Amino acid sequence: MMTFKRSKAARRAGHALSALALAVASGSLLAAETATDVVEHVDVVGQAVSLDKALKEQRRSDNVKSVVSADGVAQLPDENVAEAVQRLPGVSVERDQGEGRFVSVRGLGPDMNAVNINGTLIPSPNADTRAVALDVLPSELVQSLSVVKTLTPDMDANSLGGTIEVESLSAFDHKGLFYTGSAEGSYDDNSGQTSPKFSGAISDRFSLGDGIDNFGVAAALSWQKRDFGSDNVETGGAWDFEDGARLEELEQRDYDITRERTGLGLNFDYRPDDFNSYYLRTLYSRFKDSETRNAAGVEFDDAQAPGERGDAEGWRELKSREETQEIQSYVLGSEHLRGDWTLNAQVGYSRSSEDTPGHIAGALFEGTDDFTDAGFGSTRKPTLNIGEAFYDANNFILDEVEWAEQDTTDTEKNIKLDLARDYELSGHAARVKFGGKLSRRDKDNDTNVWTYEDFDDAGIAADDLLLGNFTKGRVDYGLGRFGPGISDKAIKRLLGGLDRADYYNEEESRIGDYEMSEDIDAAYLMNTVDIGDLRVIAGLRYEGTDFRAKGTGLRDGTFENIEASNDYDHWLPGLHLRYQLDKDTQLRAAWTNSVVRPSFEQLAPGFLIDGDEAEFGNPQLDPLESSNFDLGIERYLGRAGVVSAFVFYKDIENFVYNTDLAGTGAWTDFDEANTYANGDRAKLYGLELAWSQKFDWLPAPWNGLLLGANATFSRSDARIEGQGRRRDIDLPFQSDTVGNLMLGWENDKLSLRLSANYKSDYLQEVAAVDDKAHDLYVDDQTFVDFSARYFLTKDLQVSFEAQNITDEHYYVYTGRDRYNAQYEEYGPTYKLGLTFTHF
Repeated sequence: MMTFKRSKAARRAGHALSALALAVASGSLLAAETATDVVEHVDVVGQAVSLDKALKEQRRSDNVKSVVSADGVAQLPDENVAEAVQRLPGVSVERDQGEGRFVSVRGLGPDMNAVNINGTLIPSPNADTRAVALDVLPSELVQSLSVVKTLTPDMDANSLGGTIEVESLSAFDHKGLFYTGSAEGSYDDNSGQTSPKFSGAISDRFSLGDGIDNFGVAAALSWQKRDFGSDNVETGGAWDFEDGARLEELEQRDYDITRERTGLGLNFDYRPDDFNSYYLRTLYSRFKDSETRNAAGVEFDDAQAPGERGDAEGWRELKSREETQEIQSYVLGSEHLRGDWTLNAQVGYSRSSEDTPGHIAGALFEGTDDFTDAGFGSTRKPTLNIGEAFYDANNFILDEVEWAEQDTTDTEKNIKLDLARDYELSGHAARVKFGGKLSRRDKDNDTNVWTYEDFDDAGIAADDLLLGNFTKGRVDYGLGRFGPGISDKAIKRLLGGLDRADYYNEEESRIGDYEMSEDIDAAYLMNTVDIGDLRVIAGLRYEGTDFRAKGTGLRDGTFENIEASNDYDHWLPGLHLRYQLDKDTQLRAAWTNSVVRPSFEQLAPGFLIDGDEAEFGNPQLDPLESSNFDLGIERYLGRAGVVSAFVFYKDIENFVYNTDLAGTGAWTDFDEANTYANGDRAKLYGLELAWSQKFDWLPAPWNGLLLGANATFSRSDARIEGQGRRRDIDLPFQSDTVGNLMLGWENDKLSLRLSANYKSDYLQEVAAVDDKAHDLYVDDQTFVDFSARYFLTKDLQVSFEAQNITDEHYYVYTGRDRYNAQYEEYGPTYKLGLTFTHF
């Protein structure tokens, strides 16, 4: 066990090699954990190097965490940060259009996990959630990723599943000049589109004053424009289960998408001597998402079973919007050594935003008459069967256009101070650490909506509103026959001739607006002591929260200004144990307490009351609290080898769920009163297993073989109430089984890797407490990826990657897996790239 007195250099992180790649080896990221101990110089790049580095960090860490560290060439075929961390044990991602987006840890949904960049919290650019969509962050800008699963008292206590920590590159990760550049082209099989990508990084150290190489500058840049698409058919869960299983409506959707990512990181380090250091970390990421969605759907006059035919109302709809998400992060900090004392100070500022300028939120064309002979086939992937009239554009007329714009900002400012002193406790090496943090967060949302309807009042003839005047080219839809698509340019031309002020929708514009502030004051005290082969960390953290919200409600046609507040305090004890059984085996145990505030959608102060129906947020929700227990063992098997097992248990109070309060309390006379409420208790427990091995003792060529696997098995129990009833559910987003399997092989020239990621089905959305049949579940998924890399020279490498080579789809079902709520296909993606690296 190491003692606490260490040199300054020994406390600094060494993540080595390029910002260009997230190393991984899906299997052994498995339970890997970050530590900040030794600067390493890596002379060889490859899968085994990356694995071995991650395991060394795990071995030294005081927390239970899993890591993805950057390496010169050992990249996974991942588009963004979310897809990279899904390779870790206990981690799964929620996908949007086939790309990883939000991260779940140990079965707890994205809102229950936090994201830090360079030690400061990253707020969410989305209006409704706290979860950070990690597809905003290009993987090339990241030096290392870790998922911290057991929080020490000196860490923010704002995660129940885990805290995702992102570190960007530093010039002190390399001994001298380092630079790399990459160019890549990708092909999307579903849309037939090709897309470019360019990235690069450079770092160097310079001498200032009397120092030698004491000032470092590092920069990384990434740009990608990806054109792709998806095909979708969905029912939204519109099944009538009272008379068998009969479908009420279905809709076909075709998506054309362009996503452009730009990322820039610029970091400075100054180390004038062995006792003082200063740093500035900056990161800027811009994610521009352009989406055009054509939809064609029917609502049957009478709910139908597969193969039946009848009359139906039909519609076609266009949605076309462009939104830009930005994340900015600036962290200024220093470290000072004064004898046995260490002082760390840091100021952080982060700002996330989402800007969606004026766009077509929905242009709806309805059938001029009912369509006859309408039906569908298959309950899992419904195929619309309908007469030729449905595919004639002149049988649809424009009913309504919704034009909208939205702007959301979320800023977080913090200042923190940490003091630590090394000392001896009864002859044992010990360290006491204490400090505090002030955090100020402000989030606001501004929405404006214009609803264009009653076009005859504007002097527009009915014949001028027929879909035939608004059609575009063929819709490339792969799940059946689609018919005419709608031109967004033609819709915009129509709206351009109307007075926008006449169509302003004040209700939709004001109810969703809000301003929220969340001030958190925190302080902690912790002590670490080494007693032989046992390390003990015990401490206590305090967090006091002051929450304020402003919004607008609408009560039977009258607007009301709403202000709400909620203050609360938490005392959060923690205990961590790490025991060295022998030089290669160690036990870990932890008891921690954490707290997560409800999402902004749940806390929103706005409401809508219309007669006997109501819908509203709940600013008085209590935060979620959890007592967490972890116990595990790790056995290290030489270079890039480990086998580990961890059990965990979480006792959660005040989990939040959607409910209907109609018939109770102030809502006794209401038919609907939809809001959010705190549940009593929920439990989550599970087992994480991980193994990886480099077979370098075998004869050639088998000595280049690498194998890795991890699996997490978990269960959850929760109870919801409403309308005088209650029932038991699983926690939303919790998959019972999550796993990775990796097979790799490499030598000095060639690196091959085949990896698979599996996630079992999970509850996505809870229906009414008395309507379990309409709960929505996401089906299990298995994604298989392949990568190959070859060194043309010692500095130049060519790569080939294939993502989703088994063409896995996304499927949401209603109650049971035979009843569709949503089915979506993406197809595989292929990449070819060239990378030059000098270090």
